[in-house]
Amino acid sequence: MGTSINLSFDEMWEKIIACDRKYDGLFFTAVKTTKIYCRPSCRSRKPKKVNVEFFYDIHEVEKAGYRACKRCQPETDHSPHTELVKNVVEFLVQHYYQKVELQDISNHVGLSPYYLERLFKQETTETPRTYLEKIRIDKAAYLLSTTDRTNLEICYEVGFQSPSNFYKVFRRLKNSSPSEYRTLISKG
Repeated sequence: MGTSINLSFDEMWEKIIACDRKYDGLFFTAVKTTKIYCRPSCRSRKPKKVNVEFFYDIHEVEKAGYRACKRCQPETDHSPHTELVKNVVEFLVQHYYQKVELQDISNHVGLSPYYLERLFKQETTETPRTYLEKIRIDKAAYLLSTTDRTNLEICYEVGFQSPSNFYKVFRRLKNSSPSEYRTLISKG
């Protein structure tokens, strides 16, 4: 693979602290002091931030001298559909800011929309649409905490087509409005 998924170091750090399964297979966390690499969702004790580096490709991380974590086993696929899900998630992460329809995703992976949605939900317990919403809201939360852009600018930048939908989804996933979230983060 070896492609960039457009996440900053701090965004990837947030994903491993949250043990976020959405990004498994898209990048790997390598710990310089232990020479071990993990999935973003690994439940092992978190290393110090200064001891971490990220890799997008499993072959690159192994070439750099790291060995796989025995707990999360990042080198093994746990399902025959892992590659498909990884491909869909990678597509969503790379295109979150665009208008993405299920047909676009199914064209990308070469499956019918119905079959793709069924397989994706079976593997992740979510539809591609809800997964995309989570990626967009993660990006919006990051932008709210690191920039001075308005909520409306962020809404469109992360790919929402309407502010009302952005506010509704943001509240559902973060239990606050974007403005409340920004205030909480600045105090925290």
